[in-house]
Amino acid sequence: MQLFLIDAEQTLELGAVLGRALAKTRCDGGSPVPLLLSGTLGAGKTTLVRGLVSALPGAQEAEVSSPSFNIVNLYPTRPQVAHFDLYRVAGAAPDEFLDALDAKDVLVVAEWVENLPPSDWPQDALHLVWSPVPSGRALEIRAWGKAAAPLLAALAPTLTQWQKDLSR
Repeated sequence: MQLFLIDAEQTLELGAVLGRALAKTRCDGGSPVPLLLSGTLGAGKTTLVRGLVSALPGAQEAEVSSPSFNIVNLYPTRPQVAHFDLYRVAGAAPDEFLDALDAKDVLVVAEWVENLPPSDWPQDALHLVWSPVPSGRALEIRAWGKAAAPLLAALAPTLTQWQKDLSR
């Protein structure tokens, strides 16, 4: 599904929609469906995470920032959000991150997931791929796995507000 966001406000709004939906949908292991984010610097990945966290109980105790230097931030929401920034792990052995990516009862959000080999990604996830456009933010949402595909199908009517023909 292709989406176009005009500004940071719409990015925050999309994050909130995704946060509410992801918190309710569980994978086979009982954990929420992970959200994987790919895109350039400044694409809106951390802004989306701010919106996601803001929609969850406990958000008033969370201060969302890019976890670039410590790799992961944990937010005291329900469910707890583990916000990974994998920018600095390109080419590194991912072993230390993989267990955390499969954490139980934790909503995993991973920025710069393209820095991990796809074979190390969660088997069930929503993947948002940000693309540069002259103005605004373009992204594609991809779903795979038994829980993520029906989740995206259920979200489709809500997400249509951000659909736009980018070929014009």
